[in-house]
Formats: sequence, C-alpha cells, structure tokens
Amino acid sequence: MEKRKRTLLTVFLIVFIDLMGFGIVIPLLPLYGDRYNPSPAVFGLLMAAYSLMQFIFAPILGRFSDAVGRRPILILSLAGTVIGYFLFAMQDSLWLLFLARAVNGIAGANVATAQAVIADVTKPEERAKGMGLIGAAFGLGFILGPAIGGAANEYFGARAPGFFAAALSAGALLMTAFALPETWPAERRAQAAPNRVRHGWFSVTRLMEALRHPQIGLVLVIFFLTTFAFANFESTFALFLNETMHLDTAHVMYFFVFVGVLAAFIQGGLIGRLVKRFGERNLILTGAVLLVPGYLLILTATSIGHLMAFLVLLALGAGFTSPTLSSLVSRLSTAEEQGGILGIFQSMASLARITGPFWGVFAFKEFGVSVPYLTAGSVSTVVVVLAWLMLVRARRQEQR
Repeated sequence: MEKRKRTLLTVFLIVFIDLMGFGIVIPLLPLYGDRYNPSPAVFGLLMAAYSLMQFIFAPILGRFSDAVGRRPILILSLAGTVIGYFLFAMQDSLWLLFLARAVNGIAGANVATAQAVIADVTKPEERAKGMGLIGAAFGLGFILGPAIGGAANEYFGARAPGFFAAALSAGALLMTAFALPETWPAERRAQAAPNRVRHGWFSVTRLMEALRHPQIGLVLVIFFLTTFAFANFESTFALFLNETMHLDTAHVMYFFVFVGVLAAFIQGGLIGRLVKRFGERNLILTGAVLLVPGYLLILTATSIGHLMAFLVLLALGAGFTSPTLSSLVSRLSTAEEQGGILGIFQSMASLARITGPFWGVFAFKEFGVSVPYLTAGSVSTVVVVLAWLMLVRARRQEQR
C-alpha cells in the first residue's frame, strides 16, 4: 500500500512540475512569436504546433510504454522537454521557436504514459481518484506557471522563463529517474509486443478500431467534444472579458486562477468519492449537464459576481467530466493495451485543442463575441445526449 501511495505521489509531482514549466511558457508564446511578424496562417500554425505533435505522438509513446515499460518513456520524454524549453529560451528566429514547440509537443505526449502508471497501480474502483490527481496537477501547474513566468520575465529578462521551465522539467526528470519504480512488469510487456507488431506504433487503423469499439469509441467522442467546447471558452475568454467588461490582463488572470483552483480542488479532492458513490457514467452525464448553462450563462453576466457564479458551474462540469472520462476509458481497456488506448485518448484531446481555439478565435472575430460560447453550449448539449446514451447502454448490458 505504501509503495502504491508513493508512486501516485511521485507521478503527481512529476506532472505538476512539468505542467508548471508548460504554464510558464504558454502565456509568453504569442508575444515571442509576434516579434517575427508571421502571417496569420503561420502564427496559427505556431500556436497549434504543440498540440499537433501531441496528437501524433501520444499513441506512439503510449504504445512504446506498453512494450518497454513506463519509466523509460517518462525519462526519455522529460529529457526532450528539457531540450525543448532550452531551445525556447535560446530562440532568436521563428524557425527555432517552431522547433522548440515541436520538440515540447512530442515530449509532452507523455501524459498518456503518466495515466498508464496510474492505471497500473490502482484498482478499477479507485481509478477515477488516481486520474483526478493528474487533473489536479494540471490545474495547479497552470495556476503557478504563468505567475512564475511573468516574474522571471520581469526580473531576469526574456530568456529567463525558458530556463526556469527547463530547470523545473530537469527536476521532474531526476525525480522520475530516482524515485519512480517501474509499474509495468516484464511479462506484461511481452504480452503487449504482439499487439504492437500487429498494429504498428501509430496508425489510422488503430484509431478507427478504438472509435468503433462499442464503449471506448463513445468515450473518445465525448472527450473530444468536451475538450473542443472548453477550448472555445479558454481561447476567447480573455478577449470576451476585455470586450464586454473592459478588464485588463491582470484581472483576466485572476479569473483563470479562480477556475484553476476550483478544478484542482474538484479533481484532486472530490472526484474519487463522487465516483464511488454515483459511478463514472452518472458523473460524466452530470458534468455535461452543468457545462451547458456554464457556457451560455456567461453571455448574460452583468457583473463580476455573476460571472464568478457561472464559472463555478463551468469548473464543476469540467472537473466532473475530464478525470472521470480518463478513468472510464482505462477501465474499458485491457491491461495489455492501456498505454496505447490512453495515448489515443490524449490524441483526441490534442485534436480538440487544435480545432477548438482556431474556431473559437475565428468565430469571435468574424461573427461576434457570443458565437464561441453558443458553440460550446451547443456542443455540450450533444455531449449530454451521448453521455445519456452511454449510461443507457451500460445499464442494458448489466441487465443481460
């Protein structure tokens, strides 16, 4: 039991430290890219480069981890993260900035491997709580990272945030090398090898097989849609606040911190107990129902108090759905394909983070401030229907 808890804590700290590095860099990326005066299309490609690389490489790293073990993949990917942030610190041209983001995107595809570690060491009924730890690490990393990056940029210069992020990832690398045990035994790797040979490291066929799975496919579609909807909100919220409430950057950051703290509390503290009591599918449906008014009511906010109340709905909905979907997809996968399926799962999120911000910003500029939120609310309504369908299917199977 103590070994399991130590492993969970180590994975939490690894993801937390790594995501702090990501949080340091991402708010500065548009400013750094703007120095080189790229065209709108090239600028959009720069912003999408990280998620595009994650989309391609998350299944590859996940399947590698099934074949060679979780620990080597985490060590290798964290080493790549250090290199990527160092390149970010040293960049003096647009192509080098592209290279830094591409390297970090490939290395950042290790989230699926971290989730596989959680799946390896938790019982099915405790899976959601374990996945919630990763969600909490994400939330806390995104809260602290921008604050550290802003301070480093102000007091130590423009290259300092990249170096700080590299140093944090180096710390996560050392922690993995010296504190994280291998959770995927050799006999399991041998069983996973034929599956790897049959499908290869990455293939559209593998993705289509997962989507056609009667249960996993629906979870993947729901995850894509919920992430797409949230990306519409996330990419335009600062613009929305500036346009409708004339708030400056500092006040916008307070709102993001507020949502991040709520999401971290829900995912890290409550999700395990809620899943035990209500079940994963019920919680996913509840989260989807909360997301619909969460997005739409933002458009009616006339004061900061109203807005914060509506953001609570949004944070609850997001906090209920994301780690619970991770838990459910891992439970529906066989042990030998955990890494690969979780890799596909993360690829769906990466694809949503490519398409969601692109549509959100385009719609905001071309069609008006309300369109991204109407889009998010409409997509979340579809998610409610799909989540209900998933629940009905599961109950029918239990009755057979």
